[in-house]
Amino acid sequence: MKLLQKVINKQTPLRLNQMSGDPELVLVFADPSYLRSDELLTELAQVYPSSKLAGCSTAGEITASGVMDGGVVLTEVYFDTDVIIDVITARVGGIKASFDAGVALASKIKVQGLKAVLLLSPGVNINGSAIIEGLTSVIGDGVPISGGLAADGTAFETTATLTGNGVNSDQLCAVCFYGDALKIECGSFGGWEHFGPLRKVTRCEGNILYELDDKPALELYKQYLGEYASELPSSGLLFPFEMVSASKQEQGLIRTILGVDEDNSSLILAGDIDPDGYLRLMHTTIDGLIDGAENAVKGISRDDHDRLAILVSCVGRKLVMGDSVTEEVEAVNMILGDKTLSTGFYSYGEICPDSGFTQCSLHNQTMTVTVISE
Repeated sequence: MKLLQKVINKQTPLRLNQMSGDPELVLVFADPSYLRSDELLTELAQVYPSSKLAGCSTAGEITASGVMDGGVVLTEVYFDTDVIIDVITARVGGIKASFDAGVALASKIKVQGLKAVLLLSPGVNINGSAIIEGLTSVIGDGVPISGGLAADGTAFETTATLTGNGVNSDQLCAVCFYGDALKIECGSFGGWEHFGPLRKVTRCEGNILYELDDKPALELYKQYLGEYASELPSSGLLFPFEMVSASKQEQGLIRTILGVDEDNSSLILAGDIDPDGYLRLMHTTIDGLIDGAENAVKGISRDDHDRLAILVSCVGRKLVMGDSVTEEVEAVNMILGDKTLSTGFYSYGEICPDSGFTQCSLHNQTMTVTVISE
């Protein structure tokens, strides 16, 4: 495997050139302003006419050297063995159509020989966990699925995915990997702590939360946020929910707020809510998040071969860490070693197999790591 990376920012002219031949895969994670311009698409089409393209808009770009805002990180991937890359797309028509969109995407994927899927999804007006459920209902739980929900800084307005067919705000993108020599490893960890009482979910529908303890969810949530309430929905990234089962057992899943509906006093979360369970608020510290990032890679092997690490972390973590955000990426890179090249983005939701299993879940406020090698 050979990996080459190009970083474009406001100080760097947007001029692309192939760094070494024709890569099998080109990953592009970019600030929304770049994806909304025709210039980037024109450059990509001219420079990579035969390569598979995949990417999305971000709330920050992760590079081999740290974290960047307002730019583009482009990574060329060349495989040494007989690896086949297929990029599949399907339209997602809103929150209630998310499961069907996952099914439609899966129906186009050749399952025989499939080693892994990198799933990139729009980040607003969708139900991320329903998309995953639809996808896995067809291809099963035996194939690792990782990736994330595209972002739009902290605006929560318009996100986009990128493929060879262009940029779209309503397209799912699945990068499918085939090849006997491929090795795929995944890890994830949060680093958040719960506070406050458990609140019983008394009314929800999919990923829309209407009531907690028989009280309007948005009204109750605003009481907790205090002065931060006026900054919703972006301030909700600082105070996500922990999902707790009906038996009051921690489920290891965090749900962040993607939007609010003032008319019916509801909260729109990034994924499904357990209708029989409980929710509890969470908060964190910078040290807690850095420790969480380190824990995300503890189960991944150490290797002296060239490897690609795709890091997807939550925009909420980025807001908490501020100027220290690069430290969580540096912590991961230090553990993975010099032969591993990192790329990725800050997202509205992280997709990764549950710890120790291939079954995939939508995570929030989490650092997820996917390492690909031959």
